[in-house]
Amino acid sequence: MRIGMVCPYSFDVPGGVQAHAIDLCEEFIRRGHEVSLIGPASAQADVPDFVVRGGAAIPIPYNGSVARLSFGPRTSRRVRTWIEEGSFDILHIHEPNSPSFSMLSLVNSVGPIVATYHSAATDSLALKLATPFLRKYLERIRGGIAVSEVARRWQVEQLGGDPVLIPNGVRVGDFESCPAASSLPEIPPRREGFYRLVFLGRFDESRKGFDVLLDALPAICAEIPQLEVCVVGDGDVAAARRKAGRNADVLHFVGRLSEDAKASILADADAYIAPQRGGESFGIVLVEAMAAGAPVISSDIDAFKLVLDDGHYGLHFENGNCSDLADAVVRLLRQPKLGEELRALGHKRAWEYDWSQVADGVLRVYDTVRMDGEKVVIAP
Repeated sequence: MRIGMVCPYSFDVPGGVQAHAIDLCEEFIRRGHEVSLIGPASAQADVPDFVVRGGAAIPIPYNGSVARLSFGPRTSRRVRTWIEEGSFDILHIHEPNSPSFSMLSLVNSVGPIVATYHSAATDSLALKLATPFLRKYLERIRGGIAVSEVARRWQVEQLGGDPVLIPNGVRVGDFESCPAASSLPEIPPRREGFYRLVFLGRFDESRKGFDVLLDALPAICAEIPQLEVCVVGDGDVAAARRKAGRNADVLHFVGRLSEDAKASILADADAYIAPQRGGESFGIVLVEAMAAGAPVISSDIDAFKLVLDDGHYGLHFENGNCSDLADAVVRLLRQPKLGEELRALGHKRAWEYDWSQVADGVLRVYDTVRMDGEKVVIAP
């Protein structure tokens, strides 16, 4: 099968949708399909050979964050040429609502089209403005996929349709075979007898909730003085240290890590802390942590509750409540048996999200929208 896949967000910066699209393409290629993935990407972007570089992108506020998108006449011509030359059996568009390659692909094509909805962008001004224009084109989508119930519910309520629920995927085997954290120079050496917590994400972005973890540190350190917190991601280190005050010494800012190093630091963690306040439609970072074997403590936002099955596979704390977070951390670190139970349960849960399972579901959707010999063509 010839599959054309579209990602709206720039491959020059890491992101969940970009990673999802690349991983799904790689799984399809392993199964013998021909795949081409197009999206914003500069000449400097580190991408696989099957990615068609769509050029540079510009930052636009979107869903409580800043997304790097690409649009305009030049991008539209590039998309049309890619569709014409691709002779695709399936066109799979990620985030067709996004004003970038995805929206342009939908506007310019007809045929067997599948869309995946990742976000629940209820506060996106750009999307609200585009919705009236989009509706007639959304009718071209024959098969819809939502990565979470949160994203599915939003799509049904705001734009209509009833996408099937197929979660994000993780290569669980890659997390199982990651190198030991102690062998990687980019990961701080672990102090003997100290507990290690790990936070992932841009820590000066309010929706990531890092400030909740900082506010919880005094109570945690009072009970667990032998503590270190590894912060993986970008942000204002000086500002974070100032906010942490006398507890700043427990923080280790390691910046961005490779996928292997990220898996290693998670595998070495006594707990992965996910204090996100919102803006998450699916808890892929929770699945990655569980695949690596880290017990998970997360806020009780809907997306995370779905992944952890309301606390069966990890611990929840009340969203934004630093005292509740501190209590959960202390409880976990003081009960080694609980930690081992959560490691085992979480790892079992992660296999439900392995790409081998996820890709099967996506291919079933493809089969429902295809007719023999039909191709994706330029819209009249």
